[in-house]
Amino acid sequence: MGIFRLQSIVANAKQLIKRQDVPKGYLAVYVGEVQRKRFVVPLSYLEQPVFQDLLRRSEEEFGFNHPMGGLTIPCREEAFVHLTAQLRIS
Repeated sequence: MGIFRLQSIVANAKQLIKRQDVPKGYLAVYVGEVQRKRFVVPLSYLEQPVFQDLLRRSEEEFGFNHPMGGLTIPCREEAFVHLTAQLRIS
């Protein structure tokens, strides 16, 4: 992912944070293929290549128009939970 594209995603994420009731240093994301579940994740995830890949896929599917009011990540909830568990370990 290019630095400009990552900066664009981070800037968009910061705008979404301002609209959400989430603790400072965290980001609300909505995960799921059909039904979406809200997760609050640390902003540090934005630095992780695997999380960046999820954001890239989300951008391809949704652009920056996220109907839920937070970043929407179109993957299975179980896959997201597994991925974030791995990020917490490392």
